Amino acid sequence: MLGLIVIALLGAWVIYHKQAVEEIIADIPTKLSDKLDQLWSIAHESLQSRKYLRAEKALLTILRVDERNASAYNRLGILYAKQQQFKEAIECFEIAQSLEPSASSLHNVGLIYYETEKYDKAALAFEQALAMDSDHSARHIAYAKVQEKLGHAKKMIESLEKAVELDPIPQTLTIFADALERTGEVERAAKVREHVARLVQKSQPKRVKQPRRVIM
Repeated sequence: MLGLIVIALLGAWVIYHKQAVEEIIADIPTKLSDKLDQLWSIAHESLQSRKYLRAEKALLTILRVDERNASAYNRLGILYAKQQQFKEAIECFEIAQSLEPSASSLHNVGLIYYETEKYDKAALAFEQALAMDSDHSARHIAYAKVQEKLGHAKKMIESLEKAVELDPIPQTLTIFADALERTGEVERAAKVREHVARLVQKSQPKRVKQPRRVIM
C-alpha cells in the first residue's frame, strides 16, 4: 500500500514538474521578445542622444541573440558612420544587404563611398539602390551629386529632374536650380527659382484684415 502511495506521489510530481518546465519553455520567447524590445529602445534613444558606446553595446547584444538581424546591422552601420568609422560601417551595411537585400542598405553604402571620395563605387551603389527603389527623391539627389563629382553634368541634371518629378517642393527645386546655374543653364535656373518663389508665397498664411475700430 505504501509503495502504491509513493508511486502515485512520484507520478504526480513528475507530471507537475513536466508542466512547470513546459510553462517556462513557453514563456521564454515572450521574455526574449521583451528583452529585444528593451534593447532596441536603448539603441534608439542612445543614438538620438549621441551616446554611441551605449548604443553599440545594445546593438551587439541584439546580434548575439539574433545574429541574422539585418536591421541591427543597418543601425550599427549608421552608428559607425556617425563616428566616421567608415570601414566598419560598410562591413555592417554589406552584411545587412547579404541577409536582407534592401535599397536602404545600398544607399547607405553609397553615402559612405561618397564621403570617402570613392565616387565610382558610390555611383554603383546608388544605381543598385535605384534599381530596387526609385520612388524616393533623396536617392536621385544623392546619385546626382556623385555624377557631378565624376564630371557627368548631363546625368546629374537628368537625375535631379527625376527628383523634382517625385518631390516638387522648394528644397528639391532649389537644388535643381543651383545645379542648372553650375552647368550654365542660367535662364532655366531663373524660371525654376521663380516657381519656387510662387510656391513659398502660396504656402505663407494669408493675413486677415482686422476691422477698423470706430471711435465714439
